[in-house]
Amino acid sequence: MRFELRRSSIIVAGAVAGVAMIAARAGAQAGPPGTDIFLASLSVSGSKVTVGTPTNITARAGYDNQPSFTPDGASILFTSIRADGQSDIYRYDLASRRTSQVTRTPESEYSPTVTPGDERFSVIRVEKDSAQRLWSFALDGSDPRVIVPALKPVGYHAWLDDGTLAMFVLGNPNALVHGDPATGRVDTLARRIGRSLARIPGTHAFSYSQTLDSATWIVSRAWPGTATEKIVRLPNGVQDIAWLGSDLVVCGVGSTLQIWRRGTNGWSIVADFRAAGPKHITRLAISPDQKWIAFVADDANG
Repeated sequence: MRFELRRSSIIVAGAVAGVAMIAARAGAQAGPPGTDIFLASLSVSGSKVTVGTPTNITARAGYDNQPSFTPDGASILFTSIRADGQSDIYRYDLASRRTSQVTRTPESEYSPTVTPGDERFSVIRVEKDSAQRLWSFALDGSDPRVIVPALKPVGYHAWLDDGTLAMFVLGNPNALVHGDPATGRVDTLARRIGRSLARIPGTHAFSYSQTLDSATWIVSRAWPGTATEKIVRLPNGVQDIAWLGSDLVVCGVGSTLQIWRRGTNGWSIVADFRAAGPKHITRLAISPDQKWIAFVADDANG
């Protein structure tokens, strides 16, 4: 996979968000903010969405974040920082309810995502010289390989199809970058974007969050190589979303999960977890069969 970086199109200085901030905090005495990953059943019947009672699948003091389902829906890959202060990738098996460590390296790995072909997973790796680039590993955590050598610092990424990527490049402002290995080009599609990048199921499009001001975020849709389109304004302070099919967006607002359906004007609450414990819901992931939702909330044990 060969990429040619067009220098005039990307600003890569002055990181203000993303894994760079997490990595810096991890080296500080206080450490990164504590977060847990919760798992809940999910059911969609027509226009009705039902979410079951969430289970805390990490349930420990510390940083557990960035969940991503494997394509078979049998497990969740996630980022965890344990007692050694090192950020590594772990796997949670839904059937056995057991967690295992996948990577064990001197570097830090974030944002695990199984790559097209289902034989490897990609990560954002903070290297020894603090460079942030996109790497991949075999599913057992062996055989690390850099994917886009020239492009850094990368904060987040999403696979759109076999070898085509949407990437969040840290800068001032941050940039949405699309990489096309067929042509060898890397193009900047938008600025002032957030960390939420996602392929829209059943389509060739993908979505990204973009800031209008310090508290207001919108979801926009893009097709590789074409112009972008604004979809919906997010609730105040929210930038993380997940897609439930091609017409339904899910986000976390405080202790609630809320949805927006294409063709409607506002957001509606489908689950309120104030009594169950999760607070300040951020990142979300939905299993490929749409039977499970994983989300990140404040650490209940910190």
